[in-house]
Amino acid sequence: MEPEFRRYGAERARAVRDAVALVHREAYAEQIAADDPFAGEEAFMRRFDAYATRPDLDMVIAWCGGEPVAQAWGWPLTVRSGEAWWRGLAHEPEPGFTHEDGSRTFALSEIMVARAWTGQGIGHALHDELLSARPESRAVLLVRPRNARAYRAYTGWGWRKAGELRPDLPHAVVMDVLILPLPISAP
Repeated sequence: MEPEFRRYGAERARAVRDAVALVHREAYAEQIAADDPFAGEEAFMRRFDAYATRPDLDMVIAWCGGEPVAQAWGWPLTVRSGEAWWRGLAHEPEPGFTHEDGSRTFALSEIMVARAWTGQGIGHALHDELLSARPESRAVLLVRPRNARAYRAYTGWGWRKAGELRPDLPHAVVMDVLILPLPISAP
């Protein structure tokens, strides 16, 4: 079954909060069962609620047979949000790397696929659907270095490591910063 992609801004994202929680529970069931405090549903949904207040939020959900099966979202980094995003960066890879103006970098905050739907190309298609509409010149995301499956996917999709960062969030660990030049083509 081919997924149907639906795009949401902040207001519409808040209206599908239950769908967001469902995809998260199904995508992170192992981490939730292991009591990972960062992946727990309460902590995740607190972060989502904060993200969904951003007027510049851009979110895409993949639906199959009327059920949400995957989701991704992010926002452009402005001067202010860029300062917060880059806080915790181990070192600046090149001069001006962290300079943000609202049109340079799209921060891909979350991408997840429900376990039953992994391995079918939905994550890649979702990734491309979200990023192909972005006008920024690059995208950035954070990934745990030990998350081999995600790391392989991202590098296979053209992302490259640019540094390391510990997000300024409770229970966050050091993550690798990956960068992708934009634009990309939709699938």
